[in-house]
Amino acid sequence: MKAIKMIFSIFSLMAIFLLAACGGTDEKTTEKSEAPKTTEEKSYTVEHAMGSTTIKGTPKRVVILTNEGTEALLALGVKPVGAVQSFTGNPWYKHIADKMKGVKVVGLESEVNVEAIAALKPDLIIGNKMRQEKIYDQLSAIAPTVFAETLRGDWKENFRLYAKALNKEEKGNEVIQNYDSRVASLKKELGDKTQMKVSMVRFMAGEVRIYHKDTFSGVILNDLGFARPDSQNVDDFAERNVTKERIPAMDGDILFYFTYDTGDGKGSELEKEWIADPLFKNLEVAKKGEVHKVSDTIWNTAGGVLAANLMLDDMEKIFLKK
Repeated sequence: MKAIKMIFSIFSLMAIFLLAACGGTDEKTTEKSEAPKTTEEKSYTVEHAMGSTTIKGTPKRVVILTNEGTEALLALGVKPVGAVQSFTGNPWYKHIADKMKGVKVVGLESEVNVEAIAALKPDLIIGNKMRQEKIYDQLSAIAPTVFAETLRGDWKENFRLYAKALNKEEKGNEVIQNYDSRVASLKKELGDKTQMKVSMVRFMAGEVRIYHKDTFSGVILNDLGFARPDSQNVDDFAERNVTKERIPAMDGDILFYFTYDTGDGKGSELEKEWIADPLFKNLEVAKKGEVHKVSDTIWNTAGGVLAANLMLDDMEKIFLKK
């Protein structure tokens, strides 16, 4: 009888140990299954003017090498760590200066400082083949680098590329949709005014240009449905090095001109000389008082989405007296 009790006690103890062991295994298994999972950010590949570039995760330290690209980043909610200096301003255009505080200057569009870029340790560099093709390999050795093809008319094409490179395509689509909606609304308000033939002229030190359709402001005028004088209604950039004999080609129903001046006054001097010329004063558009000076930064040089919306503001003020 004692032997039976002893055997029973031994089995009971073994059962307790087994249960404890099982319970311990379950607890460890539970702890393991409840441990937080670490998710690695996905890589994505962007096709661009220089080939394809693979980018890991969402870039946080971005260097931008064009003025229109700077505007694109700001519109997408991204403050660059480095950017090329604005063509005018010290160092940024007035309409972006508040948003660019603390951003390091990395040279000019035409003269990028590669060492300054490397010092910022970027995780993405965005540039342009037209401006920086020769240093693409140097930039790619620093960080993943994406280049747009050109810097002429359709800023929206470059904008979409930048949004993809930044892994912000959804936000990019929203920005473009907002612009398109505003254009559609303004176009409706303008009504028959869009039948006016719009002439565009630019003055700069040593050169006068008549701007055609493949320009920043030319694309926006086209979006709004405006007509252009016959000689300007062509899908290229501009007539360069215009002489005074070509002043009659500037005529239209309304004329906008903008002057690029770096501070030495030479652009402004040329503007005054041409506006005062008898040939210019004899233009029908001048006689009707439909010659308007507008900002070179907004209508031409900045070249980005922020400037596009500011140009629409100007159009409202001039045509709708808002």
